[in-house]
Amino acid sequence: MPSTAPVRKRPVNLTLNEALVEQARAYTSNLSATMETLLADFVAQQQAARSQQQRADACAAGWNALHDRLGSFADEHSTL
Repeated sequence: MPSTAPVRKRPVNLTLNEALVEQARAYTSNLSATMETLLADFVAQQQAARSQQQRADACAAGWNALHDRLGSFADEHSTL
């Protein structure tokens, strides 16, 4: 069961486009909560992208190691 302990929050200073902030206020009464949700989504996307890149790098390293050890089937058939 997930923890229901309150999450610590702290004020931070952001420099945002004033006109954009005014436009956003037309859509939300709690700009801080909206920004926190958007930031959480951004962090999750970046973590997923980093994880995917790490898996791709590991796969490429594995294939490169296999190639270094065994060579390539195509090497025997090259006409160059």
